[in-house]
Amino acid sequence: MKIRAEISVPGGARKNMKTVAPLPDDRQAAQEDAEENVPIRPLSAQEARQLRERHPMVSPWWVVAGQVVVGLLAALAAWGFTGKQNVGWSAGYGALAVVIPAALFARGLTSRFSSLNAGTAAAGFLVWEMVKVAATIALLGAAPKLVRDLSWPAMLVGLVLALKVYWVALAFAPKGARPVRTNEKI
Repeated sequence: MKIRAEISVPGGARKNMKTVAPLPDDRQAAQEDAEENVPIRPLSAQEARQLRERHPMVSPWWVVAGQVVVGLLAALAAWGFTGKQNVGWSAGYGALAVVIPAALFARGLTSRFSSLNAGTAAAGFLVWEMVKVAATIALLGAAPKLVRDLSWPAMLVGLVLALKVYWVALAFAPKGARPVRTNEKI
Protein backbone atom coordinates (compact mmCIF):
# COMPACT_ATOMS: atom_id res chain seq x y z
CA MET A 1 0.00 0.00 0.00
CA LYS A 2 1.60 3.26 -1.12
CA ILE A 3 0.47 6.66 0.05
CA ARG A 4 0.03 9.51 -2.39
CA ALA A 5 -0.21 13.04 -1.03
CA GLU A 6 -2.04 15.91 -2.68
CA ILE A 7 -1.98 19.58 -1.78
CA SER A 8 -4.25 22.41 -2.71
CA VAL A 9 -2.77 25.49 -4.27
CA PRO A 10 -4.40 28.92 -4.49
CA GLY A 11 -7.08 28.99 -7.18
CA GLY A 12 -8.54 25.61 -6.28
CA ALA A 13 -6.10 23.50 -8.33
CA ARG A 14 -4.65 20.34 -6.86
CA LYS A 15 -1.04 19.35 -7.22
CA ASN A 16 0.15 15.74 -6.88
CA MET A 17 3.10 15.06 -4.63
CA LYS A 18 5.56 12.19 -4.62
CA THR A 19 4.52 8.69 -3.72
CA VAL A 20 5.99 7.85 -0.34
CA ALA A 21 6.80 4.53 1.28
CA PRO A 22 4.03 2.76 3.16
CA LEU A 23 3.76 2.91 6.91
CA PRO A 24 4.79 -0.31 8.60
CA ASP A 25 2.01 -2.77 9.28
CA ASP A 26 1.37 -3.42 13.00
CA ARG A 27 2.23 -7.12 12.55
CA GLN A 28 5.48 -6.24 10.81
CA ALA A 29 6.42 -3.75 13.54
CA ALA A 30 5.65 -6.30 16.27
CA GLN A 31 7.78 -8.92 14.51
CA GLU A 32 10.72 -6.51 14.19
CA ASP A 33 10.42 -5.59 17.88
CA ALA A 34 10.40 -9.27 18.82
CA GLU A 35 13.57 -9.89 16.78
CA GLU A 36 15.33 -6.96 18.43
CA ASN A 37 14.38 -8.07 21.95
CA VAL A 38 15.84 -11.59 21.75
CA PRO A 39 17.50 -12.18 25.12
CA ILE A 40 21.28 -12.32 24.99
CA ARG A 41 22.80 -14.85 27.34
CA PRO A 42 26.28 -14.04 28.65
CA LEU A 43 28.92 -16.70 28.11
CA SER A 44 30.20 -18.73 31.00
CA ALA A 45 33.95 -18.79 31.64
CA GLN A 46 34.17 -22.25 30.04
CA GLU A 47 32.23 -21.15 26.93
CA ALA A 48 34.38 -18.02 26.57
CA ARG A 49 37.56 -20.13 26.82
CA GLN A 50 36.27 -22.54 24.16
CA LEU A 51 35.37 -19.64 21.89
CA ARG A 52 38.87 -18.14 22.25
CA GLU A 53 40.45 -21.53 21.53
CA ARG A 54 38.41 -22.00 18.36
CA HIS A 55 38.92 -18.43 17.15
CA PRO A 56 42.33 -17.17 18.30
CA MET A 57 43.18 -13.54 17.66
CA VAL A 58 45.56 -12.60 14.88
CA SER A 59 48.50 -10.66 16.29
CA PRO A 60 49.08 -7.18 14.86
CA TRP A 61 52.74 -8.17 14.62
CA TRP A 62 51.74 -10.83 12.09
CA VAL A 63 50.36 -8.04 9.90
CA VAL A 64 53.54 -5.96 10.32
CA ALA A 65 55.68 -8.97 9.36
CA GLY A 66 53.52 -9.48 6.26
CA GLN A 67 53.96 -5.83 5.33
CA VAL A 68 57.74 -6.14 5.62
CA VAL A 69 57.75 -9.19 3.33
CA VAL A 70 55.46 -7.53 0.76
CA GLY A 71 57.54 -4.35 0.89
CA LEU A 72 60.77 -6.23 0.22
CA LEU A 73 59.17 -8.15 -2.64
CA ALA A 74 57.77 -4.92 -4.12
CA ALA A 75 61.15 -3.21 -3.93
CA LEU A 76 62.97 -6.14 -5.52
CA ALA A 77 60.31 -6.49 -8.24
CA ALA A 78 60.41 -2.78 -9.04
CA TRP A 79 64.18 -2.83 -9.26
CA GLY A 80 64.17 -6.05 -11.31
CA PHE A 81 61.51 -4.91 -13.80
CA THR A 82 62.94 -1.44 -14.40
CA GLY A 83 66.62 -2.12 -13.84
CA LYS A 84 66.78 1.18 -11.96
CA GLN A 85 67.93 1.12 -8.38
CA ASN A 86 66.09 4.33 -7.47
CA VAL A 87 62.74 2.78 -8.47
CA GLY A 88 63.41 -0.14 -6.13
CA TRP A 89 64.35 2.22 -3.31
CA SER A 90 61.21 4.27 -3.97
CA ALA A 91 58.93 1.22 -3.80
CA GLY A 92 60.70 0.05 -0.65
CA TYR A 93 60.35 3.46 0.95
CA GLY A 94 56.63 3.47 0.12
CA ALA A 95 56.25 0.19 1.98
CA LEU A 96 58.40 1.53 4.81
CA ALA A 97 56.02 4.49 5.11
CA VAL A 98 53.36 1.91 6.05
CA VAL A 99 55.49 -0.53 8.07
CA ILE A 100 57.00 1.92 10.57
CA PRO A 101 53.66 3.52 11.55
CA ALA A 102 52.02 0.07 11.68
CA ALA A 103 54.77 -1.13 14.04
CA LEU A 104 54.18 1.92 16.27
CA PHE A 105 50.45 1.16 16.22
CA ALA A 106 50.99 -2.53 17.06
CA ARG A 107 53.34 -1.61 19.90
CA GLY A 108 50.81 0.82 21.30
CA LEU A 109 47.93 -1.65 21.09
CA THR A 110 49.85 -4.49 22.70
CA SER A 111 51.12 -2.44 25.65
CA ARG A 112 49.87 -3.19 29.15
CA PHE A 113 48.25 0.22 29.50
CA SER A 114 46.06 -0.29 26.44
CA SER A 115 44.56 -3.45 27.88
CA LEU A 116 43.57 -2.24 31.36
CA ASN A 117 39.87 -1.94 30.54
CA ALA A 118 37.55 -1.23 27.66
CA GLY A 119 37.85 2.55 28.05
CA THR A 120 41.63 2.63 27.91
CA ALA A 121 41.59 0.14 25.04
CA ALA A 122 39.28 2.38 22.99
CA ALA A 123 41.23 5.54 23.87
CA GLY A 124 44.52 3.79 23.14
CA PHE A 125 43.24 2.62 19.77
CA LEU A 126 42.25 6.16 18.78
CA VAL A 127 45.50 7.71 20.01
CA TRP A 128 47.71 5.14 18.32
CA GLU A 129 45.69 5.37 15.10
CA MET A 130 46.33 9.14 15.07
CA VAL A 131 50.03 8.52 15.71
CA LYS A 132 50.05 6.05 12.80
CA VAL A 133 48.40 8.51 10.41
CA ALA A 134 50.70 11.37 11.48
CA ALA A 135 53.80 9.18 11.09
CA THR A 136 52.69 8.06 7.62
CA ILE A 137 52.13 11.66 6.51
CA ALA A 138 55.51 12.71 7.94
CA LEU A 139 57.33 9.85 6.19
CA LEU A 140 55.65 10.61 2.87
CA GLY A 141 56.47 14.31 3.25
CA ALA A 142 60.12 13.49 3.96
CA ALA A 143 60.41 11.12 0.99
CA PRO A 144 61.85 13.61 -1.54
CA LYS A 145 64.64 14.51 0.89
CA LEU A 146 65.43 10.93 1.93
CA VAL A 147 65.23 9.04 -1.37
CA ARG A 148 67.50 10.22 -4.15
CA ASP A 149 65.72 10.42 -7.55
CA LEU A 150 62.41 9.47 -5.96
CA SER A 151 59.91 7.78 -8.26
CA TRP A 152 56.49 8.77 -6.92
CA PRO A 153 54.58 6.08 -8.87
CA ALA A 154 56.89 3.36 -7.55
CA MET A 155 56.63 4.72 -4.02
CA LEU A 156 52.83 4.73 -4.24
CA VAL A 157 52.82 1.16 -5.56
CA GLY A 158 54.94 0.04 -2.59
CA LEU A 159 52.67 1.95 -0.23
CA VAL A 160 49.46 0.47 -1.66
CA LEU A 161 50.82 -3.07 -1.70
CA ALA A 162 51.90 -2.80 1.95
CA LEU A 163 48.48 -1.37 2.87
CA LYS A 164 46.71 -4.29 1.19
CA VAL A 165 48.39 -6.71 3.60
CA TYR A 166 45.68 -5.80 6.13
CA TRP A 167 43.12 -7.41 3.82
CA VAL A 168 44.98 -10.68 3.37
CA ALA A 169 46.39 -11.08 6.90
CA LEU A 170 43.56 -13.37 7.94
CA ALA A 171 44.00 -15.60 4.91
CA PHE A 172 47.63 -16.28 5.82
CA ALA A 173 47.20 -16.22 9.59
CA PRO A 174 49.05 -18.82 11.69
CA LYS A 175 47.37 -22.22 12.06
CA GLY A 176 44.38 -22.24 14.36
CA ALA A 177 43.50 -18.61 13.70
CA ARG A 178 40.51 -18.14 11.45
CA PRO A 179 37.76 -15.56 10.99
CA VAL A 180 34.86 -15.67 13.44
CA ARG A 181 31.48 -16.75 12.07
CA THR A 182 28.73 -14.92 13.95
CA ASN A 183 26.02 -17.53 13.41
CA GLU A 184 28.01 -20.40 14.92
CA LYS A 185 26.64 -21.94 18.15
CA ILE A 186 28.84 -22.74 21.09
